[in-house]
Amino acid sequence: MKFGDIKFESYLDGVATRINFGHLNLSVVKHSGSYGGDSGLYEIGVFDEANENMKELPGITNDGDTIKGWLSEDDVESIIKKMVTVTGTNPEQINGD
Repeated sequence: MKFGDIKFESYLDGVATRINFGHLNLSVVKHSGSYGGDSGLYEIGVFDEANENMKELPGITNDGDTIKGWLSEDDVESIIKKMVTVTGTNPEQINGD
């Protein structure tokens, strides 16, 4: 999945989407309250689909953190590729259809 393939929905004063990777969901947001949103950058978080709890994911988020901010479009695309590798699942857009 390329960044240009992502369909965002309006969220707060910006945009958001969720992408499913089997048992994990990747949240991608950009708004005034997100890390980097005021600079036009994105924030991601990984959720366990079973209980909707955010989780650390080595190689995706930093140790001790469940979100990662100040990401460019290329950074987000790279994280999507890593999620495919980590989960062995192709991405599926949950919203934005």
